[in-house]
Amino acid sequence: MLDPLLAITIGIDPEALALGPISVRWYGVMYVVGIAVGIMVVQRVAPRLGASVDALWDLFPMAFVAGLLGGRLYYVVQNDPASYLREPARILAFWQGGMAFFGAIIGVTIAIVAFAAVRRLEVWPLLDAVALFAAVGQPFGRIGNIINGDVIGYETSLPWGTIYEHARAFAPELGVAYHPAAAYSILANLVLLAVLSWVIRARVRSGVVFAAYLVGYSVTQFVVFFWRANTITLFGLKQAQLTAIVTGILGALVLVYLLRMRRTSPARADE
Repeated sequence: MLDPLLAITIGIDPEALALGPISVRWYGVMYVVGIAVGIMVVQRVAPRLGASVDALWDLFPMAFVAGLLGGRLYYVVQNDPASYLREPARILAFWQGGMAFFGAIIGVTIAIVAFAAVRRLEVWPLLDAVALFAAVGQPFGRIGNIINGDVIGYETSLPWGTIYEHARAFAPELGVAYHPAAAYSILANLVLLAVLSWVIRARVRSGVVFAAYLVGYSVTQFVVFFWRANTITLFGLKQAQLTAIVTGILGALVLVYLLRMRRTSPARADE
C-alpha cells in the first residue's frame, strides 16, 4: 500500500437520500443536473446546428431510455456479468451507480437514426445536437462518480490522490489513495467541450460536431484508462480502450466522409 504525503479525502455519504428500499445516490442526482444543463445549452445552440428544438424534445424520451439501457447494459457486460445474472434485479439498478458511456453512445445513436428515419428528418443535425448535449452533461455525471468512488484509478502517492472514508463508498479499500480517474475524465471532457465549441463557431457542415465528438471522446478515454483500474484484456489494453479505438476509427471515417462530401450541407441558422 502506497503512503501518500498529501491526498484529497472524501468522506461524503454517496447516498443522498433513501426512499424505502431504494437509495438515491449523488451519482443519480448529478446525472439529473447534467441533463438539465445539457438541455438548456442545446436549446440555445440547436438553431445554429440546424436542428429543430421541437424535434429534439420529441426525440428526448426515446434517446434518454436508449442511453440508460445502453450505458447500463454495457457496464454490466464489462463488470462481472455473471454476478448480475445471479441477481437480475441489479442489472437495472441505475440508482446504485455504474454506467459505461460507450454503451450509452451506441444506444442513443441507434435511437436517433431510428427517430430520424420514422420522422423523415435529416439525421446529422440531431446527432450534432445530442453530441453537444453529452459533452455538456458528462462532467456533472463524473462529479457523481467522484462522490461514489466508483470511477477510480490505481493506488498512488501523488498529492491529488483521493482517499475514501465513508463505508458506502464504492472504493475497493477505505483509507487508500487512488488516482482520481473521474477527475481526469472531467478535465478531458472540458477540453473536448472547448474543441466542440470551436467547431460549432466555425460553422462546419452537419455531422462534423458528432464525428468530432466520437473521435475526441475516444481519445480522452483511451488516455484516461491508462490510470483507471480495470482488467487488462488484449494487447496490454483494457476493454474500454479497445472500444475507444473502434469508436474513434468509426468517428474518424465519418469525419473524413463528411469533409469530403461535394454536396453542401444545410446552412447553419443564426441564433
